[in-house]
Amino acid sequence: MQHCKRCLMPDTRPGSIFKDGICQACYNYESRSAVNWDKRLKELRELCDKYRKSDGSYDCVIPVSGGKDSHFLAHIMVEEMHMHPLLVTVTDSFTHSQAGSHNLRNMIETFKLNHYLYTINHDLFKRATRIAFETTGEALKFVEYAIYTIPTLVAQKFDISLVVFGENSSFEYGTTSKNFFDASPIVKTMSDTLEKDRQWWIEHGLSSAEVGSIQLDKNKPLPLVIYMSYFIPWSSVRNLEVAKRYGFRTLAHEWEREGCVENFEQMDSFAYLVHLWLKYPKFGFQRTSDIVSRRLREGRLTIEEAKQLIKEKDHKLDQKAMIDFISFLGYTQKEFWEITDKLWNREIFEQKEGEWILKNPPY
Repeated sequence: MQHCKRCLMPDTRPGSIFKDGICQACYNYESRSAVNWDKRLKELRELCDKYRKSDGSYDCVIPVSGGKDSHFLAHIMVEEMHMHPLLVTVTDSFTHSQAGSHNLRNMIETFKLNHYLYTINHDLFKRATRIAFETTGEALKFVEYAIYTIPTLVAQKFDISLVVFGENSSFEYGTTSKNFFDASPIVKTMSDTLEKDRQWWIEHGLSSAEVGSIQLDKNKPLPLVIYMSYFIPWSSVRNLEVAKRYGFRTLAHEWEREGCVENFEQMDSFAYLVHLWLKYPKFGFQRTSDIVSRRLREGRLTIEEAKQLIKEKDHKLDQKAMIDFISFLGYTQKEFWEITDKLWNREIFEQKEGEWILKNPPY
């Protein structure tokens, strides 16, 4: 297990590419300086000109949670591009934070946009999450597919030809060196993967119709799905600054989360943090490392500050999140830890006095 010399991200991250001790995400971030961002923005304007509808009807779908990135996307598409979006949210069944609920409502009201809320029925959500957690350790596997496929399916049903997502995670976080804006093939692959894995889900307790409920409509054309990060350099901190201008609230004064180094990302529901933490036993890092690596690339932390934050926080699972997770899914704490105990990667962890300790930490 090695860590990037610049951002401390480990090579255990799935799909990681390293060269000379530096991860691809850092090389990709460095390549931003060579991009003509004015030209990229012009490309976005030309693309919006192609899809904009003069009668004010929906001309694009924006998948949103209500977070700072959602606010930023609405700002760009409504205020800068003069588009007429339909907002689409795929929600989870966990307890939602007050700030998260406020932000989603605030976004709808501030930008005066219609909103389509897709709620996976709570029983299906529970069963799919239990299946994924117990068999793969990727608790929200089913929901993560839906976050991409459902907004695209809604676009198909309303005959909307453009869907706008935020960042291209494969480029921003270093699983490819190629930056691109067309995410349509990726969303189609997700839907195709659900079809390929349909029998696996059925064998574990879902029905064929339940798997199919989050797949694309094969009888309708696939809309163009784009990543905004191709056209505008992506920054969580910059997006936060824009979102605050529209009334976005952080978790300040509501919830100080264990294992986190900020209060404004992935903050909509409590138990979602468990899904993020589950990377730690498998890959030796979780949310703290994710955020610290981005701040290092942006020059907002020193390497020593970053190491200290990882040492203090990266291993921690927020107890409020864990209680919400097991309460909804019907586990005892003992059952939860018995399941997670099977996930620990023995190649990178060792047990000392009953605790799993990372063999080669970055600090």
